Amino acid sequence: RGEGVHIYDNQDRAYIDALAGLWCVNVGYGRAEIAEAIERQARTLPYYHAFASMGTEAPARLADRVKRMAPSNMSKVFFGLSGSDANDTQVKLVWYYNNLLGRPQKKKIIARHRAYHGVTVVAASLGGLPVLHNAFDLPLGPMLHTTTPHHYWNAPEGMSEADFSRQLAQDLDDLIQKEGPDTVAAFIAEPVMGAGGVIVPPENYFEEIQKVLKKHDVLLIADEVICGFGRLGKTFGSEVFGIEPDLMSVAKGITSGYVPLSACLVSEKVWQVLVEKSGALGVFGHGYTYSAHPVSCAAAMANLDILEREGLVEAAAKTGAYMQERLRAVFAGQPMVGEVRGVGMIAAVEFVQDPAGKKAFDPALKVAVRVADKALDHGLITRALPNSDAVGFSPPLMVSEAEIDQIVESLGLALNEVRDELVREKVAIA
Repeated sequence: RGEGVHIYDNQDRAYIDALAGLWCVNVGYGRAEIAEAIERQARTLPYYHAFASMGTEAPARLADRVKRMAPSNMSKVFFGLSGSDANDTQVKLVWYYNNLLGRPQKKKIIARHRAYHGVTVVAASLGGLPVLHNAFDLPLGPMLHTTTPHHYWNAPEGMSEADFSRQLAQDLDDLIQKEGPDTVAAFIAEPVMGAGGVIVPPENYFEEIQKVLKKHDVLLIADEVICGFGRLGKTFGSEVFGIEPDLMSVAKGITSGYVPLSACLVSEKVWQVLVEKSGALGVFGHGYTYSAHPVSCAAAMANLDILEREGLVEAAAKTGAYMQERLRAVFAGQPMVGEVRGVGMIAAVEFVQDPAGKKAFDPALKVAVRVADKALDHGLITRALPNSDAVGFSPPLMVSEAEIDQIVESLGLALNEVRDELVREKVAIA
């Protein structure tokens, strides 16, 4: 069972869920209002489809609400059930858009190495994590990848964040020029990279990237699946970093994970092309049996009521700042800790063998996995992140400062135990 920020096992032992499930239980567990909204909708109209010009009340009201919360250029909302299917839909929209404009060759999508955009065939191909490609014959399609915007590991020694952002923009420009601007359709990015390591973009990153995209008429897809609905202390991560997306993907926090729901937000720029030119190609042949599911949309409305009524976006900014300060105060500069990073209510602590020399641990030691396992023994649920020796944190937005203190204390105990293990194993730690 779950209540607040806690999960209870079958022995009724409590654990602080410092990941909010998978970055999604923003309002915490046990919210009766959401359960009641689900029941009311299930009793009234449990299902109807959204095909052939059909619609129901709950998704209509939710679409209007989400559009009003989103950047002002967003015009329409298409509902699905997962972040993966939302990003699949975005790719189809981009391809359809360019076909309507008579640009059938403009189809390539650029993402970043270490990005995560889902696990369906197209979404996994967009992602930049080898574990999602190896043995699956992926990536498929015209998917490209550019440099990970991680200053700690990828910037040349001594380079400032602003200069690194300019270099990253140049890397993107070079890739587009190499492939041919008339073949590159879109760039997709999470405001803060989540599963890829909680990577916060360096100073001015999106400002520099958007200059390149505008230069080459390349659409920008903001993957807000993790960052949306308060995680970064603003309603959307795009607000935090000055991102002006043409398309946005949302999921997770829209219902706090109580039931599945995702959405693609489509800008007026893209929508007008679809409206004015789709007659030449016919109907947009896409949708799911459960698109605009009324029960999911009713849950989302109740979830958003809680976010607004309790000021949880503002709380995420305030308590998130406390979490960032505490993690840095306790762990930054410690042996084995290379970097503490994050913004708002998302953070990571990365472990290295030699912080001064930026020497990583042998991956076979699985240091982050061991820390996460030890943390569980101390009543803390965290997660070792792929492609890094880091553990991640994204607690429910209603977490208290006292609970943040417990998270930090439990992590410290786990880290000390793993450090002692490594010493016994004769692993040199600087």
